[in-house]
Amino acid sequence: MSDDSLSLVKECGIKFYNGTGKLISASTNFPVEFLFLRDDDIPGYVADGVADLGIVGENEMVEKAKDVAVLKKLGFSKCRLSLAIPRGVAYEDVSYFHGKSIATSYPRILQDYLESHGIRADIHEISGSVEIAPSIGLADGICDIVSSGSTLMMNGLKEVEEIFKSEAVLIANKNLSAEKLSIVDRLLFRINAVQKGKSNKYVLLNAPNHALEKIIALIPGMRSPTILPLAQPGWSSVHSVLSEDQFWENIEELRAAGAEGILVVPIEKMVV
Repeated sequence: MSDDSLSLVKECGIKFYNGTGKLISASTNFPVEFLFLRDDDIPGYVADGVADLGIVGENEMVEKAKDVAVLKKLGFSKCRLSLAIPRGVAYEDVSYFHGKSIATSYPRILQDYLESHGIRADIHEISGSVEIAPSIGLADGICDIVSSGSTLMMNGLKEVEEIFKSEAVLIANKNLSAEKLSIVDRLLFRINAVQKGKSNKYVLLNAPNHALEKIIALIPGMRSPTILPLAQPGWSSVHSVLSEDQFWENIEELRAAGAEGILVVPIEKMVV
């Protein structure tokens, strides 16, 4: 998450130095100062006003239950909080955990989930190396962050229930001054432009004029496509924007409609 957070800030054109061991850094071209903190400390620092904003995992924000405002989900560092048990143990549903012991670093989220399903279990709060708890007899199962699941497999565990989905979020202190809120708006404007660019592609293609109406319907663009005549009579160049989610489906439809020479270019930033 740290690398992705720093990358996002830099893509927003904000310059700062973050050398090894540096815990605080001021931007040279934007009115912001960066604190490099442990992720589980960030919600508290923001709630207490030590920091105005924070980038933290949604799981840590919910677990710490601090009074902060969520400004934006950032779309990276996605993971899930799941229950897992030893691979050889039979499992049917969450009732398996009734009366069992569960090791976790997220007791609040786990307790809320168990209560919502009417399950009473013994929760052991531990920090780090949660995966070894069943093998050393500390717990019957675990509740921990999962991304690929490879760590569970290496420790002889299997994922049985997903209880919480998480990603990086931008959080804020709820009592920011008007001046600071103005700076936050400027920052959000830049973040939105970067994220919008990443979720879209710039498309250039050649099309016979008789197929333009059909092709325009497939790629309407932000307002409408740009159409320029080619030197070859009866043909035009069409420029537009495609959503990443619809990219391959649209490209296939464009080819079927008669488009040729399709070029797809990444968009660095997109202001709408």
